[in-house]
Amino acid sequence: MAVPPDVRTRAEALRAEIRRHDHLYHVLDRPEITDAEYDRLFRELVALEAQYPELVTPDSPTQRAGAPPAEEFRPVPHAVPMLSLQNCFDAGELRDWDDRVRRLLGGEPVLYVCEPKLDGLSVALTYEDGRFTVGATRGDGRTGEDVTANLRTIRQLPLRLFPLNGTVPRLLEVRGEVYMEKAAFRALNEERARRGEPEFANPRNAAAGSLRQLDPAITASRPLKLFVYHVGRAEGITIRTQEQLLRTLAALGLPVNPRWELCRDLARVEAFYQDLLRHREALPYATDGMVVKVNDLAQRERLGEVARAPRWAIAYKFPAEEAVTRVREIAVQVGRTGALTPVAILDPVEVSGVTVSRATLHNEDEVRRKDVRVGDWVVVRRAGDVIPEIVRSLPERRTGEEREFRMPDRCPACGGPAVRLEDEAAHRCANLSCPARIREAVRHYASRRAADIQGLGDKLVDRLVAAGLVRRISDLYLLRAEDLLTVERMGEKSARNLLDQIERSKGITLPRLLYALGIPHVGERAAELLAERFPSLAALAKASADELTGVRGVGPEIAASIAAFFGNEENRRLIEALAAAGIDPRAEGSRTGPLAGKVVVFTGTLSAFTRDEARRIVEGLGGRAASGVSRGVDYVVAGRDPGEKLLRARELGIPVLSEEEFRALTGR
Repeated sequence: MAVPPDVRTRAEALRAEIRRHDHLYHVLDRPEITDAEYDRLFRELVALEAQYPELVTPDSPTQRAGAPPAEEFRPVPHAVPMLSLQNCFDAGELRDWDDRVRRLLGGEPVLYVCEPKLDGLSVALTYEDGRFTVGATRGDGRTGEDVTANLRTIRQLPLRLFPLNGTVPRLLEVRGEVYMEKAAFRALNEERARRGEPEFANPRNAAAGSLRQLDPAITASRPLKLFVYHVGRAEGITIRTQEQLLRTLAALGLPVNPRWELCRDLARVEAFYQDLLRHREALPYATDGMVVKVNDLAQRERLGEVARAPRWAIAYKFPAEEAVTRVREIAVQVGRTGALTPVAILDPVEVSGVTVSRATLHNEDEVRRKDVRVGDWVVVRRAGDVIPEIVRSLPERRTGEEREFRMPDRCPACGGPAVRLEDEAAHRCANLSCPARIREAVRHYASRRAADIQGLGDKLVDRLVAAGLVRRISDLYLLRAEDLLTVERMGEKSARNLLDQIERSKGITLPRLLYALGIPHVGERAAELLAERFPSLAALAKASADELTGVRGVGPEIAASIAAFFGNEENRRLIEALAAAGIDPRAEGSRTGPLAGKVVVFTGTLSAFTRDEARRIVEGLGGRAASGVSRGVDYVVAGRDPGEKLLRARELGIPVLSEEEFRALTGR
């Protein structure tokens, strides 16, 4: 269908306007319109591109998270290597570096630009004729990984550069840092803890883990940000100084950290450092120092590099914010997955403005490596300014009364054996009914993506466990109304609603049940893959190691975890109890439904179902609900205000169903 000229003009105008507002909101923090006005512009563009798919361009604002999941990251060679930096730790070392720079330049005057050193993940972004085309991680400095689709999801990253004096560079490859703000990091970890997922150690790990997801939709759900500060290659533009570079990158619409300064002497460099150090805690992002760069790019060329680090730049690191305290005890905590984690109980001490009284020691190997003993004096810091950790012990202060820590061979909560799987650092209690695990296990089982027992929130789980009504997951299916009425704040209507939800959950599919059981290392995707291969829990329990590792996406670690789970007598009794309650889903039974073997993706707002209800319908009829559109998808169901998934479906020729057609197909 030919695109009318006025429609094409309108689409271009909408894209330009949306880009401008994205820049104002995400980069300059200076929005000019309300969210509702922005949404109206965005919906109009989506509608035009849906009506005329040939209008869709890779740099359209609608394409932020439109790529299907990748099988793996392809390598991207860096035409100009991404070098690391030399470090200095005090004013004397900085003066020594300054002396070398001036000596190599024959005593010429030197100006420096100082910028905060962010603790994130380095990336290279390539723009061709102003359009973002490739994004890669630093990798080993010479070859990185292609994370283009994931980088597109970062709202600060412009998919098209603003013209500069009416034009854009033919080629521009910029370097920057993807990071996560401290507040966003804390919120993400709180959410992961609530879901029973392992927490990230610090904002840098969270940013790196988020950017290196095979599914861009996961990256899009994470609060990543970006600052750029360097150029690897440039054609069609001339840059002579770092000061000019930063101003030019900002003018092109790229996010540049506003906290930088041109320093005319070393005294000003030191003043900038001290100011940054004083305000470190107030900064929204984690920073461990500042970077000092020679301003003049011609001087940089003459200085060159040594040992894969430039001579023209140095990282001036902050002193670690540490404190010394004493280890009173090393306790062992038991998590939902049964992991036994040693935790140092400390004399309270203030670190970075926060009182610290506990610090994780992660596992027995870590305790041995750091040689931490009960009674030791230790150095404590907050990793990434967030999580308390023990840096090292101080053996010179020992009196001989200190005690070495030994990981117990029995679970401290239930007395069951604590086992350590091959190639795994953690010891685990394999008993799913361990009292220390049951509370989190029930929460996980009842969660939205597992059995989805609505109304069974955290506080109610706590009350049921405390009352002795639920000692393992299967006890949920033995609850009676009269039992629930003995629980604090539980009335007749609430009790009946909860029992109805528990009864409904008996229809759980095999993939959801595998995930709900909380088998270590078995997430949602692994559960789906296992359910495709094994028709029932019984078949999976009998599977050999070779059969398990023969499943695509299941490696030795997951296979060993499954074997340990089903090898535990208590876990086998739990599964028998679930089966007696009517929960024994079989994959082959579901393959006779109208969606047997089909993959379905939903986009837009559904009027008759929630997204999770629609997913359960698909699973119950033998299909699988996916999050991204690819050639392996059989149907895309479009609700109200569909997003870019609809455009992708039309590009690939995938059948698109309305909600009414989906209901007719499924009999709902």
